[in-house]
Amino acid sequence: MGFTCKQFVKKNALLLATVSGVVLGIVLGIAMREAKLSQLDIAYFSFPGDILLRMLKMMILPLIVCSLITGVATLDQKASGKLGALAVTYYMTTTLIAVIIGIVLVVTINPATGRAGKETIDSTGSSISVEAVDALTDLIRNLFPENLVQACFQQFITSQYQTMREPITEERNITSLLPIVNETIGTTVGYQVTTVVEQNVTIDYRLVGSYKLGINVLGMISFCITFGIIIGRMGDEGVILVKFFSAFNEAVMKIVGIVIWYAPIGIIFLIAGEIMKMEDPAKVLEQLGLYMATVIAGLAIHGILVLPLIYFIVVRKNPFAYLSGVLQALLTAVATSSSSATLPVTVNCLEQNNKLDKRVTRFVLPIGATINMDGTALYEAVAAIFIAQANGIVLNFGQIVTVSVTATFASIGAAGVPQAGLVTLIIVLTAVGLPTEDITLILAIDWLLDRLRTTVNVLGDSIGAGVVAHLSRKDLHLDSDPDDATTDVTVDKRPPSYTSDVFENDAMNESKDQFSFTKM
Repeated sequence: MGFTCKQFVKKNALLLATVSGVVLGIVLGIAMREAKLSQLDIAYFSFPGDILLRMLKMMILPLIVCSLITGVATLDQKASGKLGALAVTYYMTTTLIAVIIGIVLVVTINPATGRAGKETIDSTGSSISVEAVDALTDLIRNLFPENLVQACFQQFITSQYQTMREPITEERNITSLLPIVNETIGTTVGYQVTTVVEQNVTIDYRLVGSYKLGINVLGMISFCITFGIIIGRMGDEGVILVKFFSAFNEAVMKIVGIVIWYAPIGIIFLIAGEIMKMEDPAKVLEQLGLYMATVIAGLAIHGILVLPLIYFIVVRKNPFAYLSGVLQALLTAVATSSSSATLPVTVNCLEQNNKLDKRVTRFVLPIGATINMDGTALYEAVAAIFIAQANGIVLNFGQIVTVSVTATFASIGAAGVPQAGLVTLIIVLTAVGLPTEDITLILAIDWLLDRLRTTVNVLGDSIGAGVVAHLSRKDLHLDSDPDDATTDVTVDKRPPSYTSDVFENDAMNESKDQFSFTKM
């Protein structure tokens, strides 16, 4: 028994350390609240956690670039096309399901009825306007960055500014209905004629483009997929480039492996710091407790029931055994509140623990970390309807449909960084005419909900990778289903040099020559 326990601890040392980090962070944060440290002291206290975030974010760009180029180049065109179509279909389906769950819960529970008066919640009173059409066109613009180097650290955004055209002055004679009376004789002698000067002022709008800090992930994905397809079609001439990016990617993953061992320490201080920043948890819970419960219930239903059920139906395997392999990524998502920052850990967990094909993980996961935001979409739908309820506004069926569609597509544009959902929530509020300044009603507890919805986002990415890998196993000349006892031999159409050097997959591929033996 002792030997078995020792083996378990050795095998799961990193996971146990991460779980311990989460628990210690919560305990330490609650205990340190009694010290009543200033915001400056809390910032210094959280420094080790800040270092973890910086290290993980440092790996995002090289991981996305190398993994996507390698993943696309190592697939034949038919397989990559099917892989992409399956991934996008899965992402859109699960995101729409999440939105529907959120809408049903918030309409049924009506959390605004149990909220304290709006006057008790601090509000900046500022209003931000983001038009849905501008958000959509910005998404398309960012798919085609003007400068690839700039896309590594900036995104393009447009803003609407009001302008007034030159006023047009017009004089008109108007016969007044008021008569002119001669007071001496007491009779009407005529009618008053006045000249009215009118100015017609036309308000116009103009679009002003600017850049904001943050990786233009959509632009990088667009370029990397195109570049990967091109070098994959170049035959022997493209081999050297594929080898370069493949080696680069493996080096990046080795660095990720080092960073991951620091994660438990950083997680302690990240969570403790956030708990210490809370001003009055009891007051916030009293005001927004039912709203929090609604969001958390929706995330739990989607993450614990719906997503595992999809995995079970498609793959026919125990989803919770699969999810145990990505538990470290989920805990990292709780701590970092960023699906992009968690991406290196997610890739590592799926490849090392769940033995997914590298071609799948490195193609599907970077895209998923950008456009698959189940938790964010659910949260935006609940938040928008909650704000409507808080203002006494009853949304009709058409407006609710607008909320669901807008939340689905707005979540695609949500950056994988902390509290990015607040930005896209403004788009949803604007789409149905709700006051955007009331976003401040939910700011007090957004830090917690942000971590939970990020965890669901990462969970959706992980299950999506497993589903896509299963559905694409024949196209990849792989088979992960041990129940089928047949053996098939297929000819790999790629050049021998590709198969022997570049496309080798330690976890899945059994052969290194130009034939791929599918083991069923």
